[in-house]
Amino acid sequence: MYVPGVMPDKWVRIWNERQPDVPLALTQVPAAAAAGRLLGGDADAGLVRLPVDRTVFSAIPLYTEQTVVVVPADHLVTAVDEVSPEDLSDDIVLHPLDDVLDWEDMPGRPALERPATTADAVELVAAGIGVLIVPLSLARLHHRKDLTHRPLGDAPESSVALVWPEDATTDLVEDFIGIVRGRTVNSTRGRRQPSAQEKPKRDDHRKQPARPSGANRRGSSTATPKGGKGGAKRGKPRRRS
Repeated sequence: MYVPGVMPDKWVRIWNERQPDVPLALTQVPAAAAAGRLLGGDADAGLVRLPVDRTVFSAIPLYTEQTVVVVPADHLVTAVDEVSPEDLSDDIVLHPLDDVLDWEDMPGRPALERPATTADAVELVAAGIGVLIVPLSLARLHHRKDLTHRPLGDAPESSVALVWPEDATTDLVEDFIGIVRGRTVNSTRGRRQPSAQEKPKRDDHRKQPARPSGANRRGSSTATPKGGKGGAKRGKPRRRS
């Protein structure tokens, strides 16, 4: 599952290479519906926009997107490399109901009505009715030849994370986490390891090392060999008178 604008093509390709017998079905859902889909069991994990409720979800933040302003191709702000909120003071800034940015004070002038979706807002921008502020991926998702975009400074940003219900961490979810984090196919990090009772028993009949020649039962060498010049026993030295 993923929200609009987030394209996990690379991760899907790696999954299909490593898990050819386990199909990975992707479903695009509105950002506002992502949490409900996960909790309802409609998806095992999702690439969604933060924030999420961390009391019920586990989340691995992946990246933070640049915020851009979508404008007609002949708009005045296309003459600069980056736009400031003050540059939009005379523009109508559209605020769709599915906006994923957390605004405290939106720049520009508000429209009389809020568009229902980002796609609707893009159509209004193309009609010359206003401009639209979105994360970069959404600007690319709704790209049109008659529109362009510029980075917007001093604006809220949107972060994307891999999210799944905390009490539903399965081995397959762990496998996908490994792919997203760039682990190799042989890595077992994050997987549940078998307990001591589950581990196969090793052969305890190991070959004992050969005892050294002349060793006694305790493993120490005899004091002197039998016979020969060195075979005489040593006694206490006699006291001279």
